Amino acid sequence: MTSWISQRSLSIDSSGIRKVFELARSLKDPINLSIGQPDFEVPAAVKQACIDAINSGHNGYTPTQGLPALREKLQAAIDATYQHDDRIAFVSSGTSGGLVLAMQALVNPGDEVIMFDPFFVMYEPLVQLVGGVPILIDTYPHFRIDLERVEAAVTPRTKLMLLNSPSNPTGYVATQDEVAGLSYICEKHNIALISDEIYREFAYDDNFVSPAEFNPATIVIDGFSKSHAMTGWRLGVAHGPQEVIDAMTKIQQYSFVCAPQPVQWAGLAAIDTDISEHVDQYRGKRDRIVTALSAQYEIETPGGAFYVFPKVPSGTATDFTNRAIENNLLLIPGNIFSNHDSHFRISYAASDETLDRGIQVLLDMA
Repeated sequence: MTSWISQRSLSIDSSGIRKVFELARSLKDPINLSIGQPDFEVPAAVKQACIDAINSGHNGYTPTQGLPALREKLQAAIDATYQHDDRIAFVSSGTSGGLVLAMQALVNPGDEVIMFDPFFVMYEPLVQLVGGVPILIDTYPHFRIDLERVEAAVTPRTKLMLLNSPSNPTGYVATQDEVAGLSYICEKHNIALISDEIYREFAYDDNFVSPAEFNPATIVIDGFSKSHAMTGWRLGVAHGPQEVIDAMTKIQQYSFVCAPQPVQWAGLAAIDTDISEHVDQYRGKRDRIVTALSAQYEIETPGGAFYVFPKVPSGTATDFTNRAIENNLLLIPGNIFSNHDSHFRISYAASDETLDRGIQVLLDMA
């Protein structure tokens, strides 16, 4: 029966993060600092908007590109921010869905896709599934982007560049010079640029910059999963040039069809819901964990998202996280996100009590 399985499926492995999630179910009261999911509730107004939509019968399909009322509201905000003549809003079934559609719309077999190591676990398999060739730019030890190294990696086969800022897993926020430089390189070489901005609300030092500010052809991927704790609701947003959005829309017609309608009505409420209190709380969690661990671990203080990516004191991250599991602490080894196995990811999207328990285990292990 295995002969039925496609080569593209066999070429990728199951997500290492999902394997940790499965492990968490088998442990009694684990200290779970592995999951990249907000620990606060979906805002009440957003929940109510979804309930009202369901009770009002808004349960069928919407247009593939999204509920008109939601797209109009998104488009107005995008136009006010960028003032681009050719930037169209699109509603996807989750941010991951938007990434899948963008890859399918842009990448041909053999095309090279530049991304930065460490990278979000989904990027490399997605590129491989559409027949692309991942080209990894190493950013260790400080996770900064070396523009000369990027320029040197460009070849005639380079089709796409993928930027994630604030970054998962490092929390690094690209500087304005880095973002502007990448934008220029892409324009110069006619390379498509995808900016994954799902963590843009969690930029703690007011230093987030979108490449769309410099490169009008940038395709932005965003959504409500992290900002409004709607991870299971699957509501994403993309915006970019009409030609690219039209291609993504066509592919969504034959795949996801549309994002769930009640959730799209909830998205209307989410746009108007202030989450600054949660951002402030997460800034405090970042400071709490970095301050507690920095004396015994080598840590680059993250500027955003809700992750810390320390270097292991010795050995490999795989061995270190296995030892952590023996102490009931769940972390993600860095080789899930990287060619290196020297760091591990901590998610501080957890209660302060859980953070304190995890910090104590890590101090004992150092």
